[in-house]
Amino acid sequence: MAATIKDIARVTGLGLATISSYLNGGNVREKNRIKIEAAIEELHFEVNELARGLRTNLTRTIGVVIPELTMLFCAEIITAMEDALRSHGYATIVCDCRTDRDREREAVEFLMHKRVDGLINMPVDRTGEHLKRFLETGKPLVLIDRKIEGLSCGSVLVDNQDAAYQAVRHMLDLGHRRIGLIVGPQHIHAARERKAGYEKALREAGLPVSEETIFYGKDDMNSGVEGICRLVRDNPDLTGVFAANHAMTMGAVIGLNEMGISMGKEISLVGFDNRQFARACNPRLTIVAQPTDRIAADAAGMMLEALSGKDGQPRTAERLRAEILPGQSVRDLRGSL
Repeated sequence: MAATIKDIARVTGLGLATISSYLNGGNVREKNRIKIEAAIEELHFEVNELARGLRTNLTRTIGVVIPELTMLFCAEIITAMEDALRSHGYATIVCDCRTDRDREREAVEFLMHKRVDGLINMPVDRTGEHLKRFLETGKPLVLIDRKIEGLSCGSVLVDNQDAAYQAVRHMLDLGHRRIGLIVGPQHIHAARERKAGYEKALREAGLPVSEETIFYGKDDMNSGVEGICRLVRDNPDLTGVFAANHAMTMGAVIGLNEMGISMGKEISLVGFDNRQFARACNPRLTIVAQPTDRIAADAAGMMLEALSGKDGQPRTAERLRAEILPGQSVRDLRGSL
């Protein structure tokens, strides 16, 4: 015989009103939530999510739209974010838009039809047009790693300008004066900020900024390969390169290998993210690492706050700081000055 709400009350010692509130998506004390969920598991109680959703207009699901599920940066954030949301009784529906604006719009519409309670998006479309209909529903929206002017929503941002500044400053401190940049499309907020950080570091060092040492790619591995090859070919005096995206970083390492150029000896390289890949490189790659755990925690926390009704639409988080993880891929040129 199927378990009932009275069985849960008997096991937990809680009142029917408390249990009913939980089952209908209401707020209960944390210790009571733990008791109820343990009893549900023990009794194999089946929660009728469809009925609960119709009564409360809540589905206990959060939609997530990201550019590429194969991106380690995205995967790490989703994993940690999903754990945080699940601990508060929310499931996630993740959509990979393959860095395609049409797919992204379709994904948002799909999640709206699924009646998700909130949406977390790492947007590809810089206009935000794909999100305006969702915002009209009054449900919370959180952006990750992007900021779109004119949208009333929360966002979790890394200080991308400072991250790039740190990377280039690291090479400058080791005596490099001719440094190239492989960067993503400039309509993307993060890519613009990383280019600005590169330029700031050079100008502070009294060095010129030249378009000859900048390669604009597509945020993919092939762009990294093409970028490193072109920069090295066109700039014989180049001593270092900063690859400002994790996929282009992998491509830059591949490109150096294919050209037979020794990383860290003939050309120095600082990459972006992907700690495991950095460790696998020989010599170990110096990278700028973003705080993925903190990004995930802030995004989930902002969404949960908004859903609780405390703050309405989520706030914009303070810019999170990346850190330099030194390897052996940057040659010390100070003795040769």
